[in-house]
Amino acid sequence: MKAMIVIPARFASSRLPGKPLLVAGGKPLIQHTYEKAAGSSADRVIVATDDERILKTVQDFGGEAVMTSADHQTGTARVAEAADRIAGEGEPVDIVVNMQGDEPETDPAHLDALIAVHRAALAGDRPAFVSTLVCPFAPEPVDGPGSPQDPSCVKALLGHPRADGGCDALYFSRALTPYPRDDGGRVSDPTVYYLHIGIYAFSAASLRAYDSLPAGRLEAIEKLEQLRILEAGERIAAAIVPQAAPGIDTPADFAAFKQRLAGTG
Repeated sequence: MKAMIVIPARFASSRLPGKPLLVAGGKPLIQHTYEKAAGSSADRVIVATDDERILKTVQDFGGEAVMTSADHQTGTARVAEAADRIAGEGEPVDIVVNMQGDEPETDPAHLDALIAVHRAALAGDRPAFVSTLVCPFAPEPVDGPGSPQDPSCVKALLGHPRADGGCDALYFSRALTPYPRDDGGRVSDPTVYYLHIGIYAFSAASLRAYDSLPAGRLEAIEKLEQLRILEAGERIAAAIVPQAAPGIDTPADFAAFKQRLAGTG
């Protein structure tokens, strides 16, 4: 099965305008992300953008990029357009990974784990609609920002591990789930909770079908798009990796990334 990584990249960002083109360590952010993707076992890496500046930047550093519609409401829709275009060129694509452009420290081995789990999850009588990444929460903090108590950290509830190293995701929530009833809601060991990492692997067919899934009630309540997949009765597989890479959403995040690159963070 051939795998392709598509990185959706927009110039507009309410908290960090022009984010893909911000320079750290002599390279634009999108190049850092692209190079991590290229270090994986994927057969092809493409940036999908609606901005000529991003297109030119990627081409200038030797990467591959395609222009997509400016009307897409989600990165998944942008990825689907890019994948359809590649398929239209006669290039067979079995697995399409949607990798966010603002996660330049993603470990290529984690991308390989996702691809491997999705390959296995496509077999059998009930193939997974999508696969995604999760990791255990760090031992600290036990509450507050970055902990399982933090609603901005999406928790993944998982089934039993399978022989292929993956497992099925039963639910995703911003709430503290599962709730430690006997401890009155106090988390004594954050590592038993799993943090969802927003990188997804689709089959070409499920990527095309995603937009036709009806938005669900649970998605509307939690504001988590992946819940529409579960609410539609589809299966989500998960690959467990040791830790998540820091994302870049704010000027402070970008400053911290530059410090880590310089070895001072």
